[in-house]
Amino acid sequence: MRKFLTVLVGFLVAPISLANTLTDIGFFQLPGERFEVRMSFDSPPQIPQGYTIEKPARIVLDFPDAVSALKERRYPLAVDNGQSAMVLTSEGRTRLILNLNDLAPYTTRTDGNNFIVEVGAAKGMEGKQAVRPSVDITQKSGLKDTDITPSQTRITNVDFRRGTAGEGRVVITLSDPKVSADMVGTGAGVRLTFKDAWLPPELRRRLDVVDFATPVSLVSAGQEGESAVLNIAAGGDFDYLAYQTDKEYVVSIKPLTEQEKQEKKKDFEYTGEKLSLDFQDIEVRAVLQIIADFTDLNLVASDTVQGRITLRLQNVPWDQALEMVLKNKGLDKRQVGNVLMVAPAAEIAERERQEITTKKQLEELAPLRTEYIRVRYANAKEMFELFRGDSGGGSGGGAGGGSGGSRATGSVLSERGQGVVDERTNSIIITDTAERIEAFKRLVDQIDIPIRQVMIEARIVIANTDFQRELGVRWGGIGYNEKPGSRIIDFAGSREGLDDTDGTSPRDWFVQGPDDNRSFDINEADAVDLAVANPYASAAIGVLTDNTYLDLELSALENSGYAEIVSQPKVITSDKQLAVIKSGKEIGYQETAPSGGTTTGFREAVLKLEVTPQITPDNRIIMDLIVWKDSIGQNTPSGVPTVDITRLETKVLVNNGQTVVLGGVFSLEGTKGENKVPVLGDIPYLGRLFKKTVDNQFKTELLIFVTPKLMSDTLSN
Repeated sequence: MRKFLTVLVGFLVAPISLANTLTDIGFFQLPGERFEVRMSFDSPPQIPQGYTIEKPARIVLDFPDAVSALKERRYPLAVDNGQSAMVLTSEGRTRLILNLNDLAPYTTRTDGNNFIVEVGAAKGMEGKQAVRPSVDITQKSGLKDTDITPSQTRITNVDFRRGTAGEGRVVITLSDPKVSADMVGTGAGVRLTFKDAWLPPELRRRLDVVDFATPVSLVSAGQEGESAVLNIAAGGDFDYLAYQTDKEYVVSIKPLTEQEKQEKKKDFEYTGEKLSLDFQDIEVRAVLQIIADFTDLNLVASDTVQGRITLRLQNVPWDQALEMVLKNKGLDKRQVGNVLMVAPAAEIAERERQEITTKKQLEELAPLRTEYIRVRYANAKEMFELFRGDSGGGSGGGAGGGSGGSRATGSVLSERGQGVVDERTNSIIITDTAERIEAFKRLVDQIDIPIRQVMIEARIVIANTDFQRELGVRWGGIGYNEKPGSRIIDFAGSREGLDDTDGTSPRDWFVQGPDDNRSFDINEADAVDLAVANPYASAAIGVLTDNTYLDLELSALENSGYAEIVSQPKVITSDKQLAVIKSGKEIGYQETAPSGGTTTGFREAVLKLEVTPQITPDNRIIMDLIVWKDSIGQNTPSGVPTVDITRLETKVLVNNGQTVVLGGVFSLEGTKGENKVPVLGDIPYLGRLFKKTVDNQFKTELLIFVTPKLMSDTLSN
């Protein structure tokens, strides 16, 4: 019995004795902004598994089969780039967490029972993943600068410039343009590798380019083996490209515009903070725990979440990493607040189906109640029609002495619910469960809001300008010659002036007639009558002798005028509501009826504004406009009046309070005329006495202005 107990105790103690025990930990500042963490175990420790986190900057190392014997769990770090360190033991492993100011590269090594972590500085790398430190070729391959052959490709210069668009340009000058370059994007920025290229020691440096105000903050150049490596650290949202011209290799990193950022988000749906994971054959539950720790989410995993997974993810959003793990294992997630629930997809679907069934059963058993909902701004009947379902019933009696209402059972209400509209009080009476009534009230509160109003002011301006100029002439004469022994010669401006029977011949005018009557019609003396009808000015001259009379009259007219007709209709309407304002006359006229009789018809000559406004979310107004400006014209031979129309129909987007010219018509009518006596009117200078000139011009300009204004909330309410 004693031997059996000894063997049993040995088996129980054996697993515990196999675990490493962390007995001491120390932190030491090193030159060059580096520090060292030295961990002492009671036996040689196993190689830990580690990963880094970008934000907050953190290095995590997990030591398997190790326990901590330290008295403290948290240690403040009085070193550069260090904040604090934490040592935690859970489920047979010990985790070391180093909280840093800036994420930096680190190296590890084992010295007997001691495990040493050396953390190096990375200036300008705040919030970025650490890049692998450059290793001098002389250390890795044992070569020296003197061992490099002159024919090997060299990098002769590394320079940085700022472009005109704010981009950062890294310019690398090569000794030979035929070099193989490999460029990849990293979480820190861009990594550029020149294979089989030599970087002289004097160019192995870090260029701090923060002051250039570009996405690039640091350019680190080094030698790794037989390849030259440049690590370009960039921050924010950026894009990069590379091109080579002869011996210059240029890497351009430019910031993204807001539009490019939105397009990038559409292409990449994951928005979580980035992290890196590198594990071999790790439990899925452990990976979920790491992601939960990174996101500060509470994790609830189903008992059916089992299995192991191998993954290597570098700088991927945590939500993408979580989705990859879940898809790989046929799992699904649901997030409620800050609690993340993970289970097989079929299990979650079944659980949600059961919840829906349970909720439906509870709803069928819940007591009904009736509530009176007053609609303030909208029409209760129209609003209730929005909520009706396919199973809506007919009309029911009104409530409370109302004028009637409508009943319906729709998707908003449950199968047992019903509603009645009281049109007299513009209210809805609902009978349903308390939960459905509250949902209905919330929906009504969102829809029953005052509609914004718009005032539309139109200005119709008609400007008329006219000009008229006329110049004419009228002259004539009479005369006779009567000598003894010769015939009588009469001269007058018309045939009637030669008539002796009426006593108006030139002879009778100059010589006393038989009845002692001297009469003379001046119109009978006109030889050329091209005078202006209603002259504003005229000048005449006459010559009278014993037997001759000559007269000459010049007449002229010139006038100009300007008229402006302004019509200014205004109308106020609600959003998306048609408004019409009309003012003018209806013209009556007689027309023949189909039966053969006479009837009276009417035609409108009105000023009309018809508009339907739509207010956009950015407080601009889209207007469907019809503007009429008609006036009475002349009558047709049949007696039907004509109407001179001016109409505009358009759709326009206008800022609040902005005046826009919707359209305009400009017309010009010019008339020039000349009346003259043939042949005589074409004689230079002298022809002026035988012609009349007319010059008329008529200008019309029509402009239509529209100004929409949003009414203030105080007026709307």
